[in-house]
Amino acid sequence: MTQSQELPTLAAEKLDLERGERLLFTGLEFTARAGTLVRLAGANGTGKTSLLRLLTGLMAPDSGRVLYKGRDIARLKEDYHKDMLYIGHMNGVKDDLSALENVRVASRMGNIIVTDEQIMQALGHVGLTDFADHLTGELSQGQRRRVALARLFVSSSKPVWILDEPFVALDVASVANLAATVAEHVARGGIVIYTTHQECDTGVPEEHRMTVDVSQFAPRKKKVCARGGEHV
Repeated sequence: MTQSQELPTLAAEKLDLERGERLLFTGLEFTARAGTLVRLAGANGTGKTSLLRLLTGLMAPDSGRVLYKGRDIARLKEDYHKDMLYIGHMNGVKDDLSALENVRVASRMGNIIVTDEQIMQALGHVGLTDFADHLTGELSQGQRRRVALARLFVSSSKPVWILDEPFVALDVASVANLAATVAEHVARGGIVIYTTHQECDTGVPEEHRMTVDVSQFAPRKKKVCARGGEHV
């Protein structure tokens, strides 16, 4: 079986990450197998977004590895990126392109074959049908976010979705559409890893969901004893 035919598995192996001389987490590990929805939990500042960037390969850990199908993504490089879709905190849309053109260009860059009719359907799922021909620079921040999220509705061929706060700035109908699309992707054997500050019922069965609490991997603080010594 070739690599492209293998079932996707994404694993964090004993990850350590330091930012600004502060150790965010240490020994962080989990394994997401095909057909798994992973929610990253933890208070602000615990490193959830940084962990997402490690999982995409945009950042490198200070220690440990991220493995895709059992191989280090640092070695796989493009072989991993062609299987992965990342929508981060920054929307990654171009102001001088229309909403439709943004999705079209992003799809082509991701080697996704998509028609304008499919793009219009995707924009409809996030409530932007009437704004398809508007320059993205003319749209509100919330609408720009929805342009970025429209990519999900044409990206079923990407086994791994990594999403930072995907449900923010969506109306009720768009949240329901996105949740259904996430559930469908997981049901097809995809892996979805996301952060969120709002509860959303994706409809994914419990046996296909897992939560990784990043704060549980924060370094243990030293406590000062009454005699002035230190212990962990």
